[in-house]
Amino acid sequence: MPEMPEVQALVHWLGDRLVGAVVAEIEPASFAVLKTYDPPVAAFSGLTVTGVHRHGKFIDIEVDGLHLVIHLAKAGWLRWSDRLKDSRVRMGGPIALRLRVDRGDGPHEGFDLTEAGTRKGLAVYTVRDPQEVPGIARLGPDPLAPGFELRPLLARRMQVKRLLRDQSIIAGIGNAYSDEILHAARLSPFAIAESLDAEEVARLEQAVRSVLTEAVAAADGKPADRLKDAKRERMRVHGRTGEACDVCGDTIAEVVFADSSLQYCPTCQTGGTPLKDRSTSRFLK
Repeated sequence: MPEMPEVQALVHWLGDRLVGAVVAEIEPASFAVLKTYDPPVAAFSGLTVTGVHRHGKFIDIEVDGLHLVIHLAKAGWLRWSDRLKDSRVRMGGPIALRLRVDRGDGPHEGFDLTEAGTRKGLAVYTVRDPQEVPGIARLGPDPLAPGFELRPLLARRMQVKRLLRDQSIIAGIGNAYSDEILHAARLSPFAIAESLDAEEVARLEQAVRSVLTEAVAAADGKPADRLKDAKRERMRVHGRTGEACDVCGDTIAEVVFADSSLQYCPTCQTGGTPLKDRSTSRFLK
């Protein structure tokens, strides 16, 4: 799933290509992808893109006061083309939605939204105000926004991994970067947020800032088709089960849940103690 660093890079990259362009057409090709009907997609045609913004993991394309808001969910992606086909998008095909723009030489450029797998979560909203999108209205503060404070958000009796991923508490962090942050902070993903001591909180605050700042800088400027691979290459624990931790050399371990998994280093994060692994029915203390 693209998280805040990748979405921020997409926003910058799209801004360079879309701002000032005229929307020629928005073509939905999936009955499920479009979550709103007012304003209709036809209302965007002929209007000029005035900005591209990020809200958590949402992409917001502003078009003369209207907003095309995109959430890529777990398996959605955006594919830009300098020369789109002239034919219309086929309903029920691999493309969920196409945005076609004219940058002065005809309506040839734009992007397709696609989604892999059978579980469809890709969502597109046409609104007059981004706050009309329920997921945006519920967002917590952005961890890289000026004045962000993590400490007050930790006064909850919940696992710190779950807290970091909860978009209503902190916007933009998902499964991958929460693993990376907790590894950098040397904290167990199952640690209870409100029980962290002052030193642990300080390490977590530093890790949130450093991991996300470095990831945003590394992703910025990369084309959309390079962002996924670049993200995987940067991971130190996430997605690296069975590999050696580059800090201590221990083997990176995994906990599997019904629809997700997490990775961690036992030596760096849990004092060498394995965490519960429900996938193999091992309940380890």
